[in-house]
Amino acid sequence: MLLQRYGSHYILSCAASYGSTLRYKSVERIKEVGKHSLIGGSGEFSDFQEILRYLDELTLNDHMWDDGNSLGPKEIHAYLTRVMYNRRNKFDPLWNSLVLGGVKKGPKGDEKYLGMVNMIGTHFEENHIATGFGNHMAIPILRGEWREDMTFEEAVKLIEKCLLVLLYRDRSSINKFQIAKITTEGSTIYPPYALKTNWGFAAFENPSKGAVGTW
Repeated sequence: MLLQRYGSHYILSCAASYGSTLRYKSVERIKEVGKHSLIGGSGEFSDFQEILRYLDELTLNDHMWDDGNSLGPKEIHAYLTRVMYNRRNKFDPLWNSLVLGGVKKGPKGDEKYLGMVNMIGTHFEENHIATGFGNHMAIPILRGEWREDMTFEEAVKLIEKCLLVLLYRDRSSINKFQIAKITTEGSTIYPPYALKTNWGFAAFENPSKGAVGTW
């Protein structure tokens, strides 16, 4: 899962595995939460569905107050950190890494927010976030090339560059992804699409050439 703060802007793989089998290839892992937020979740899909049920209850309860206010991304992220840490303390964690982002109008104008929380309750805010394998391979690229004034098109190109780096190095991934964007006008979750790949590199055709001790 890769995310960067442009409005906010999400992109996630559409794959769901059954053990080592890539069983489902059109699974959506991005959902709207209330009026101002989007959530993306990697990890156990059934646990992610349970988290979405928690959030449905939270937003419904918030709506019933009918006080003219609504939960923003910062408040929902704080709620998720307590949920994940509580389940970890019960030795029954929800096996997910969650990223919560959004935009809400505040006293100083549009307030953008992007934060993550993992299965043991560790959480932080950042301008760009990656989970799983992306923590190791994509974060260095994002740190080097991300700018605060990026356009949506530039942000998508940067994320696609990171995804190709990850795709070529993970046999369990697929080249099908989904993008979402949220601004003060609302959120848009785009249909899944596939990246073009090139497997004609010499290192791919004969990966063990020149490697001592390989078959």
